[in-house]
Amino acid sequence: MGRPLDRPASHSPQGRCAAAAAEDPTPCEGSYDDATIIDRNGAEVAGCIHHCARLLAGLEGARVHPFVLARHALDIYSRARELPPFAWEIGK
Repeated sequence: MGRPLDRPASHSPQGRCAAAAAEDPTPCEGSYDDATIIDRNGAEVAGCIHHCARLLAGLEGARVHPFVLARHALDIYSRARELPPFAWEIGK
């Protein structure tokens, strides 16, 4: 847990948002820039709600950017709370 963000700021070559881990096979939900996650070192990555939640669940000290719409931020925090870190590694 706690891997730093090392993703580019744009979408990935696979046609998914930048918050989607390469190992995560799940598709994006919504726009590629619905939210932004900030890690404990201040690195930022924009992504869809689904992948931002999955990323937040696996990053210790990470948070949702304060300018993200409240409904998106609440959705991300709610989803992340229900996920184990790196959920795709156990098939979730």
